[in-house]
Amino acid sequence: MGTVTVSPSLWAVLALALGLLGLWAPYVLSEQPNFIVILADDVGWGDLGANWAETKETPHLDQMAAEGTRFVDFHSAASTCSPSRASLLTGRLGVRNGVTHNFAISSVGGLPLNETTLAEVLRGAGYTTGAVGKWHLGHHGRHHPNSRGFDYYYGIPYSHDMGCTDSPGYNVPPCPPCPRRGTAGRVARKGCYTEVALPLLENATIVEQPVQLGSLAMRYAEAAERFIQRASHSGRPFFLYLALAHMHVPLTPPLPPAPGRGVYGATLGEMDALVGRVKELADRQGKGSTLLWFTGDNGPWAQKCELAGRLGPFVGAWQRQRGGSSAKQTTWEGGHRVPALVYWPGRVPAGRTSHALLSVLDIFPTLVALAGAALPLHRRFDGLDVTPVLFGWSDVGHKVLLHPNSGAAGKVGDIEVLRLAQYKAFYTTGGALACDGSTGPAQRHHPPLIFNLDRDVEEQEPLDTASREYQEVLTAISRAYSQALLDIAADNVSVADYSQDPAAIPCCDVLHVGCRCHGARGAADLPHVEKRTPRLCV
Repeated sequence: MGTVTVSPSLWAVLALALGLLGLWAPYVLSEQPNFIVILADDVGWGDLGANWAETKETPHLDQMAAEGTRFVDFHSAASTCSPSRASLLTGRLGVRNGVTHNFAISSVGGLPLNETTLAEVLRGAGYTTGAVGKWHLGHHGRHHPNSRGFDYYYGIPYSHDMGCTDSPGYNVPPCPPCPRRGTAGRVARKGCYTEVALPLLENATIVEQPVQLGSLAMRYAEAAERFIQRASHSGRPFFLYLALAHMHVPLTPPLPPAPGRGVYGATLGEMDALVGRVKELADRQGKGSTLLWFTGDNGPWAQKCELAGRLGPFVGAWQRQRGGSSAKQTTWEGGHRVPALVYWPGRVPAGRTSHALLSVLDIFPTLVALAGAALPLHRRFDGLDVTPVLFGWSDVGHKVLLHPNSGAAGKVGDIEVLRLAQYKAFYTTGGALACDGSTGPAQRHHPPLIFNLDRDVEEQEPLDTASREYQEVLTAISRAYSQALLDIAADNVSVADYSQDPAAIPCCDVLHVGCRCHGARGAADLPHVEKRTPRLCV
């Protein structure tokens, strides 16, 4: 990928030159495209009907797959929330950008301030930038989205189970509602936040606390629509980062669950409809002017049982035989292989399925290249500019892809699993908490376990260490692993501040139980809340 900044005024000249050379003939870009990145939460590879025939609740996403390109070997950059999101917005793994595990509601820090976000690069290239939905990269002080390159923010600063609400929705185990003044003693329950209500922010203002979860999807869609319309009227290209609450618990289906997949299926259908609405809006602004990229932050949260998503064939059978989950928080395929679609009429081929080895890490350098901007200097990137793959010119992605420990085993953030072509090597294995309550103990492997995913997508039977295939691939894997670790050690590496202070918890009224208040009427103009003095999230 080139690192020369191309001003918007030079796009027509550049496109003409490429066209004359026969390099970009069908994809002449006369202006900077708009970008919409939709990130689903805890979604399974098999939650997309286009991936897994048993799934029937995603007609809009399936239509997007038919009209765009589907990537079936696409991976999150970690198997848990904050690290995966940090990598999307920096193009760098947690061992480089410093974000190796999740931030708390009382976190003082966040994504290190010396890391440059995708929004900052695009804003510097003339884009108007907006983030709607879950943030989870720090909310205190300069870690707030408005200080990380986003002109507009509307959403919850972390996961929507990290605070109590009046209608808690479906969870396993269920959580109690927020306490009220004059009610009986608070109910403490493991895994539930009962002391502080969940806040909803518009920019730095808390507009509602606790959040009304039942209408959250609708309000996210409306906020996205407002941002797109305002950006379109401004005449500037836009970048919208839409980080959905779906399919993380608690689930709040819009209608009583129907027989079959029940609560999860109804909620999946709601997510699908939301994505369809955003796609339709983007098309109305000028079909072909907006690239829409849909993917997930990590695999399903298996300990949530019937409220967790589908893995498809990526069941991590070797681990399951030894206990624990092989999904979220693990380095098995179910933890990091996620659905991915790219829709861009007239640019990205329709009805195509790509088997290129790609990652959420690639979103940063690819969008930067398409915007004609330059990558930040003095750091190395794990993502690739995969424009040739998007345009159908190539089906070659990463030769090597690293999978960091994400909570199930080993030190979080460390690289102890890597992919080389169809081979996947584990120097450490472990299972996360499963629905049955089991966990798989961490195990070290020297020499590593190696699976051939072309023959064994279920990761059931590692190669025989005495086989010729194992010996041949072990040499290549060992070399690739050593080179990767040396590259990281030589990089400009950041360190995140994971310290906590109760004063950093977003609270719109400290005098009320659980910080309860209804915030202020802002640009969102929420008609169902009373007007109060705004409190800033500082």
